[in-house]
Amino acid sequence: MTTLRAPIGYSERTARKPFFYANAHEKDFVPLRPAEVEIADARGLACDLDIEGFTLVEHTSAVADLTDLAAVAKVHRGEIAELLQRLTGCDHVAMTPFGILRFSEKLGANAAHDNSHPARFVHVDIAREDAAKMRAKGAPGPEITGGRPIVRSAQYNVWRALAGTPQDVPLGLCAYPSLAPDDLLPCDAIFDPLDGSPEWSFGNYLLAANPDHRWYYYADMTPDEAIVFKTSESDPARAQLMPHGAFDNPLAGPDAPARISLEMRATCYWLG
Repeated sequence: MTTLRAPIGYSERTARKPFFYANAHEKDFVPLRPAEVEIADARGLACDLDIEGFTLVEHTSAVADLTDLAAVAKVHRGEIAELLQRLTGCDHVAMTPFGILRFSEKLGANAAHDNSHPARFVHVDIAREDAAKMRAKGAPGPEITGGRPIVRSAQYNVWRALAGTPQDVPLGLCAYPSLAPDDLLPCDAIFDPLDGSPEWSFGNYLLAANPDHRWYYYADMTPDEAIVFKTSESDPARAQLMPHGAFDNPLAGPDAPARISLEMRATCYWLG
């Protein structure tokens, strides 16, 4: 197994509750305490969504340009719904209406897009209670379930690298079984739309350092691959979530392509 060492964006414990913004990061209160860790290339490992909390899949889109968010909304959302249904065996997939593009800072493209900075601090997309409320709020009605009860629900993020290789700012993945419960530090995520519409927020987690953490990434990803990872889960016997964050790849030289990535998010439901 190939490994590298790089600083990961852990946070320290503070009396004040941290918070971060989607766009105005100059207003963040994220008490960063980076630590250098060993990060293993997970290629060839049988990582499981319900154990480690993530996996890599081959998946080619019919959309030629996945930075075209209109085409992503029109075509790629359906492709990801089909992928998740096939991968998880769920009965229904509720997709978010849009994709999220993120760009390496050296491209200078962040100001033109909402929520487009690589997250340099390790986080877990949404806190457990807020995730449970969101899954319940989005639950399919009887016209879809046919009156069958919902017995399980889970949220996923499907992450794809669109630029060439090697990625200068890959996604680091912390395997769920290596977490201790108090490693998760509650915080607030604040969405501040660039169009000036009202801010809104939800609970999230940062991550405190723990030498037991097992870190992974996937080297040299192509646009025909995607990382699928868990962001919430109703079944306590399965991986509940997966901390993740961007890191600078020490194997990528100054001429490496600047990161462009696409995230698609969805909630899956299983019926009884």
